[in-house]
Amino acid sequence: MGELDVAFRLDRPGFRLDVAFSTPGLGVTALFGRSGCGKTSILRCVAGLERASGHCRLNGEAWQDDARGLFLETHRRPIGYVFQEPSLFAHLSVRRNLEYGLRRVARGERQVDFDEVVDLLGIHRHLRRDPAGLSGGERQRVSIARALLTSPRLLLMDEPLSALDHTSRQDILPYLERLHDTLRIPVLYVSHSPDEVARLADRIVLLQDGRVQAAGTASEILSRLDLPLAQDAEASSIIDGEVLGQDQAYGLTRIAIPGGRLAVTGMSHPVGSRVRVRVHARDVSIALDEPGTSSILNILPARILEMREGENAQVLLKLCTGAGELTPLLARITRHSRDRLRLQLGQEVFAQVKAVALMD
Repeated sequence: MGELDVAFRLDRPGFRLDVAFSTPGLGVTALFGRSGCGKTSILRCVAGLERASGHCRLNGEAWQDDARGLFLETHRRPIGYVFQEPSLFAHLSVRRNLEYGLRRVARGERQVDFDEVVDLLGIHRHLRRDPAGLSGGERQRVSIARALLTSPRLLLMDEPLSALDHTSRQDILPYLERLHDTLRIPVLYVSHSPDEVARLADRIVLLQDGRVQAAGTASEILSRLDLPLAQDAEASSIIDGEVLGQDQAYGLTRIAIPGGRLAVTGMSHPVGSRVRVRVHARDVSIALDEPGTSSILNILPARILEMREGENAQVLLKLCTGAGELTPLLARITRHSRDRLRLQLGQEVFAQVKAVALMD
């Protein structure tokens, strides 16, 4: 369910789009890259708002196939589209805006429940209000709800947080995570924010100058040393795990990850919950021997897979924890530390994780 297969070629003055990729299964696929790399153009081509040559299929159903002379107009494609700026009807209340989306789908074909969406996006208390009285984040949540109430088979989101201030972005992200975890609707999500991508994406299609530079799982793409995400000052690894238990006395949560365990503060998730954590490369140091007494809670046996020199006399390491390449982990250290420790590829070391951030 949810497989999207596209190939688009589009020529404009000074810009050429030439991409092909597929997104297997459900979840969030992020189109990521700098401004002008073609992210929004791809979204518009998938929606049928822009005509490129090539093909577009969802679950094997063709929406565009130039070889067959097939091109479905936008209104015939079962999509929901969320723009950067909320596009609500100012003369209608929030409820009536949502009902407008609901009425676009025949009653027998509705796959998304009104009350469920209202609850998921936390907008029940706003139903009687006019859009003009809402904050930017509240208006965007209503826009997302209206798109979902059209019962789309694919949700397109074009930088939905870019017009919001930092506080509003942080407020709305948990709602997007709830949608990801609850609704079985694949999402194609455009962003140039590494934080959003690390928090929401299951897969990443990395774009550069109108072409696909790389595509794969979020964990894989974020940890590839040859790609720009790993070179960024905020370079990090994302790790999916399961809550094992709570240490109430010290306010710690124990999380099982492939190849080890982590202790995280400030969590209240029940045992068995699936969680995602983020570890910045700058928060990982290297020891040759297992440290004895230390204030660092998370120390994982690891193996060095790759090393790449960066700027400012720094070296970026790609590690794996546990037996086998189970959990990729990035570490940024100085060249001096690398040479003093005589680090080599394949060497067994200990990764000292100074900080773990829950993506919540």
